[in-house]
Amino acid sequence: MPSDEMRTCNFEADKLILQLRVTLTADKNAVDPLVQGVMQIVRQMQCALGKEDAIELALAEALANAVVHGCGSDPSKIIECDVACDEVRGMLIVVRDPGKGFDPAGLPSPVNGQQVFSDHGRGIYLINQLMDEVKFLKNGTEIHMLKR
Repeated sequence: MPSDEMRTCNFEADKLILQLRVTLTADKNAVDPLVQGVMQIVRQMQCALGKEDAIELALAEALANAVVHGCGSDPSKIIECDVACDEVRGMLIVVRDPGKGFDPAGLPSPVNGQQVFSDHGRGIYLINQLMDEVKFLKNGTEIHMLKR
């Protein structure tokens, strides 16, 4: 993970006990194997004891959004994912896609009005509920998720 991102998220390099960078093609079928692989490492390292399920679901949602919305399910496009565990701050996950981006504040709430009956549109809401800190950068093409 580049040092400027670690400074942005207040992670201290000397306190990192896990640092992982992976990429995947924008294929829905690539999401679950990647999530399972990352989570296997996270569980072995015991970086987020008792919080693994929340992290796993947030990671899966962020990657699925990157595939579908950021890349238009175009397998020629690449998504990047960085995972870091800091003894003090917790688990940081960054997902980047090459899309045009979006305004997260402009998303309708999936728990109000007609959106309650929609069969999609809950990913960002879930991520915000599951993680302790969520930031969208670079016009929404990059999400930073922190679990303490």
